[in-house]
Amino acid sequence: MTLLRTQLGNTLRGHRLRQRRTLRDVSGAARVSLGYLSEVERGQKEASSELLASICDALDVELADLLAEVSLEMRLTEPAGRPVRPVAVARPGDDEAASAAAADAPAEQAAAETPVAEPALALVGSGQAARAAARARRAVSLAA
Repeated sequence: MTLLRTQLGNTLRGHRLRQRRTLRDVSGAARVSLGYLSEVERGQKEASSELLASICDALDVELADLLAEVSLEMRLTEPAGRPVRPVAVARPGDDEAASAAAADAPAEQAAAETPVAEPALALVGSGQAARAAARARRAVSLAA
């Protein structure tokens, strides 16, 4: 079983390397010590949500996207034979469409569907304008 901190670290490192950025560059932009960021990337430290948001901001990656990517990777690395339950996320306005679809779909078909990774956390006001304003204030904001 892969630990969450290990997968988070691998995914963060992948984003940093794809951008061809150094640990020093990202740690400075995220206001995190270079050593601590290195330990997070190696899966040796549990990063807080605030720290993850700061690192994501420095990498210009949405926290929700990072968590969705980590979730998908963890689902794909589950041991063979272990059941994977589908994930469903309700969105505003989906109530009517979902109830109509559920009434029409047989139980066997619903059970056979392939699970789709969905973000585990939704950030309110996380659009480009909100991110730019937060960056200008050097603040990290998680809204519920």
